[in-house]
Amino acid sequence: MNLPMRLRVLFLSAEADPLVKVGGLGDVSGALPQALTLIPPIPSLSGTGKGVLDIRLVIPFHSVIRKELFDLRRVAHFSVPHASGPIPAEVYATDLRGVPVYMISGPPFASDQPVYTGNPAIDGHKYVFFSLAALELARALHWQPHIVHANDWHTASAIYSLAINHPSDAFYKYTSTLLTLHNLPFLGAGMGPSLEAFGLPPALDFHLPEWAQHLPLPLGLLAAHHIVTVSPTYAQEINTPEFGMGLHEFLQTRSGAITGILNGIDTVLWDPANDPNLASCYSTADLPARQPNKAALQKEFGLEINPQRPILAIISRMDYQKGIDLAIEALRQIILSERSSTPNIQAIILGTGHAELEESARQLEENFPGPVRAVTRYDARLSRRILAGADAVLIPSRYEPCGLTQMLGLRYGCVPIGRSTGGLRDTIRDHRNSKVSTGFLFDEATPEALVRTIHKALEVFSNPAAWQALQLRGMKQDLSWERSAREYLKLYQVMVQK
Repeated sequence: MNLPMRLRVLFLSAEADPLVKVGGLGDVSGALPQALTLIPPIPSLSGTGKGVLDIRLVIPFHSVIRKELFDLRRVAHFSVPHASGPIPAEVYATDLRGVPVYMISGPPFASDQPVYTGNPAIDGHKYVFFSLAALELARALHWQPHIVHANDWHTASAIYSLAINHPSDAFYKYTSTLLTLHNLPFLGAGMGPSLEAFGLPPALDFHLPEWAQHLPLPLGLLAAHHIVTVSPTYAQEINTPEFGMGLHEFLQTRSGAITGILNGIDTVLWDPANDPNLASCYSTADLPARQPNKAALQKEFGLEINPQRPILAIISRMDYQKGIDLAIEALRQIILSERSSTPNIQAIILGTGHAELEESARQLEENFPGPVRAVTRYDARLSRRILAGADAVLIPSRYEPCGLTQMLGLRYGCVPIGRSTGGLRDTIRDHRNSKVSTGFLFDEATPEALVRTIHKALEVFSNPAAWQALQLRGMKQDLSWERSAREYLKLYQVMVQK
């Protein structure tokens, strides 16, 4: 078929920065739609590029959204069928950096609720309602999307609804569906009753395990025309027992419809040459200007001010998935192994999450008050100062669909030391190939493997010229959303041509 002059994409998400953000999904949904509208034309694909992609972002009208910061207008109202009777929905529109944004409100989104309550009955009711309302919104606007692009379990039921209603819904007859999978373990457990109440029965497909036939994410994975994971390696990993959450055999049957596309970072928002939070701004053209940030960081934390003392950082959610327990134990082993009364390394830990991991971080500082500092809170500005001043950042994740910390580390010349999994493997070029390396990778999820890799990094750190070359290669790596958007745009074009 011929490509449409304007490719219409309905982009559904539970959150989008700066309107509302809880996690990485908010970063993606706030940045990717804008990047898609800004990329220049792709000569090999007619009908693509700037000005020809019409993408509409749809999110829930969460109570935490600060309405006074945005110019809102009411654009639609309708109802969504439910077993207990129709549920009214109202839609408000605004503009976010050139992208039309629609926010759906209704009784399921109570004024005092957080974005995610953790209660399957409440969250299931909210997000199935939202998913179906988003489809009704396009109809109310008389705007037929070529592609419905959903994200994670929160909006996967929109794709499943289109699949089971496709033959009888002329409005969506020629619409293709895409589901981006950000984190497979979050399947939407316990939300089967909400699906059925909104007229979405369990799937009857022998490829899908029986236990998954009434969960929103597996249903979306079953029904989507195409699936995207947020890194190429994660696209392979989800087909294995270790990472597949019991769905690996089913996902193997869909392998031809799965693509891995790396997330990006906002290179304007994250730019050490123009970051007002830093003691000294710097770039690849002036890397020595980074050094005052290290001295300022050591002073801020009461550490010995010494450029020869390597600072190892942890900036993370305190979670076992992130391997924080491995990192804390590795630091303990390295400090204890130092023969000098003054350990060589310094360590700064920043993060919040599991109470026992927070306590482990504080205990590490208590045991080693000279070289270790632990800050168990969320502090965005401090994270920037650490990225600009630390020498390396530890990311020993047990699994990592994409990861943001390693990209920010590369951008700021803070060399990543990560486990060879998911997006870490796809973004960190391991030092085994020293001519192109940007960091260090290890395979086994053990403290001992991390210790060995840290020692390799410290050997390179002892050679300032080699370390600076490593930093510069990382800082020059293209991690922009434009790169990611180009890949999504190519995929959109393939999908509408089928």
